[in-house]
Amino acid sequence: MSASDAGAAASTESSSNGCLVEVDHLKVFFPIKEGFFIDREVARVHAVNDVTFQVDEGETLGLVGESGCGKTTMSRAIMRLIDATDGTLRFRGEDITRAGRKQLEPLRREMQMVFQDPFASLNPRKRVVQIIGQPLRLHGTPRDKIEGRVQELLRQVGLSPEHLNRYPHEFSGGQRQRIGVARALALEPRLIVLDEPVSALDVSVQAQIINLLDDLQDEFKLTYLFVAHDLSVVRHVSDRIAVMYLGKLMEVSPSEELYTKPIHPYTFALLSAIPIPDPDENRRRDRIVVSGEPPNPIDPPSGCVFHPRCPSATDICREVEPPLARYPNGHLAACHHPMNVSPEEIQAAVKDETSPYSCGDNLPAPSEGNGAASAPDAATRLRPTTPDS
Repeated sequence: MSASDAGAAASTESSSNGCLVEVDHLKVFFPIKEGFFIDREVARVHAVNDVTFQVDEGETLGLVGESGCGKTTMSRAIMRLIDATDGTLRFRGEDITRAGRKQLEPLRREMQMVFQDPFASLNPRKRVVQIIGQPLRLHGTPRDKIEGRVQELLRQVGLSPEHLNRYPHEFSGGQRQRIGVARALALEPRLIVLDEPVSALDVSVQAQIINLLDDLQDEFKLTYLFVAHDLSVVRHVSDRIAVMYLGKLMEVSPSEELYTKPIHPYTFALLSAIPIPDPDENRRRDRIVVSGEPPNPIDPPSGCVFHPRCPSATDICREVEPPLARYPNGHLAACHHPMNVSPEEIQAAVKDETSPYSCGDNLPAPSEGNGAASAPDAATRLRPTTPDS
């Protein structure tokens, strides 16, 4: 079998296994340079530091964390808008980590992005038909068919075909984001990366955009990487959720289980920050309030990167980076002192193959288990606001 045939076979095998995107020990560092005549690298910003996960075909993976955790850098690296420092990116089994423009060109049809700011992501000098039609023109769609296709896309995202010749400033924020979604759909992609698509919108408009994205996914069999800092938003759209902190993965879990049984203290703290409309229940619930600011990503702390702010930190947290332990139901968490797990679940945990290369082999001791019975209580205390409640 030739090398090209072997590559094609690997791509087919990955696609048949249902995996669309593979991120393998990815690192994205930004150099800090100084000097007048010769630039000299003096330090690096560790934006994404040894992260591994995959996104399956038709799945929605939520990527959450506070500002500066590396989630937007991760999404842009997957789209190849910025280059990775180390690690591997695969799309449909094909290694695209160092792919050039010619190799990426056919893949651009299959991977698109919706940006956070609907005001800055649309060219104010172009009409809607030009904005949405540009990717069609760049990929060879005949000019006489572009306008009809744009009208069809506008209808699909809930806008009127009469909006063709308007400029972005003539639309509201929610309408502009719909235009951004229409542009992403133009080439019929398989993957759409959504970089905080509703964070700049009013709450009522957020619900409309989320419902639109949900309907489009069902209609076109799309795969989403949904980047956000608001866990209450991510809950409604995600099948799995990955929690990032300071460039590292802290926890990966099926969506509902993350809310009812958070294992990592950082995830518990994020859930604690979600307001509950009932004042009495809000006062009764247990909360972890994380003090201080995230450490400097230029010089991340040793051991667990969360230990300077973690109320449960001990000496081992400061000295040894915890591996991603795989608990029952595929729940992953990188913590020496896990929450809401029983001694039996800790005993059954194993070090996952997606753990960072820099981590130790120390799994939590069964004595760290605080009992599975506490999980339902956590669910009651931490249940975020939903439209049904």
